[in-house]
Amino acid sequence: MYPAKFEYYRANSVQEAIQLMQEHNEAKFLAGGHSLIPMMKLRLAQPATLIDIGRIHELSGISHSGDTLKIGSLTTHAEIAASALLREQCEILPEAAAQIADPQVRYKGTIGGNLAHADPGSDLPAVVLSLNSTIYLTGPSGDRQVKAADFFLDLFTTDIRPEEIMTAVEVPVLRENTGSCYLKFEHPASGYAVCGAAAVFTSAADGSCESCQLCFNGLTAVPHTVSGLSEALVGKTPDDLMIAQLVNEQLIIDEPMSDTYASGAYRTEIAKVYARNSLRTARDRSQS
Repeated sequence: MYPAKFEYYRANSVQEAIQLMQEHNEAKFLAGGHSLIPMMKLRLAQPATLIDIGRIHELSGISHSGDTLKIGSLTTHAEIAASALLREQCEILPEAAAQIADPQVRYKGTIGGNLAHADPGSDLPAVVLSLNSTIYLTGPSGDRQVKAADFFLDLFTTDIRPEEIMTAVEVPVLRENTGSCYLKFEHPASGYAVCGAAAVFTSAADGSCESCQLCFNGLTAVPHTVSGLSEALVGKTPDDLMIAQLVNEQLIIDEPMSDTYASGAYRTEIAKVYARNSLRTARDRSQS
């Protein structure tokens, strides 16, 4: 498996990367490369030019300001999984990052590449959606911000415009009475999520549900939010039985994905199991 011929450039800054993208037709940004390079080897992708952004230092790192955390787009999965700051302030992100593929992939793969590739079996899209995250983009026309709910448009398709580069992802600091959990049923060979469930649960002082978010990877072409379930839980004090009943009532997938790994019907049934388990864990963590 060999890729088609291509030109290679290394950018040393965001502006240089954008300029190179403007100068070359059919160009692609290269970060960790764990999504793009395999596709190039299979010739499913044949960019004429690769622009390597992997050494732009301003795109790496994790910072804390007020009630938000900002993660540079080149921050690796391993760095996210090992971050004490994230484990303390937003535990679902390192929990999910630690489940991505294997150590070799986690040490090279980046959060920006993962989200920009928008593979339905990736782990992070549902997580950033469950957190109501904000994606930061920079292009020839300047900077803009896109909510995660508006970022994923279709299979392998996002709201990143031509010549734009993702610079960071902003997530909230979770409140003390908020618990979160990411669980997945993975394909045993690839590690991709056949179904992944991201739950964020906030408890009120009386133990009832103040707010709740449940999102999935692997079920549909884009990360899926179960909005009806959140509305049904708010104001209630859900025990395990109530969570199971509400999941069965509210988790309705109109067009679940079906492929060689799993049928749509099987994915839907798996989703119910992982919805129950992730919600229970998030609830318990919110009260501990």
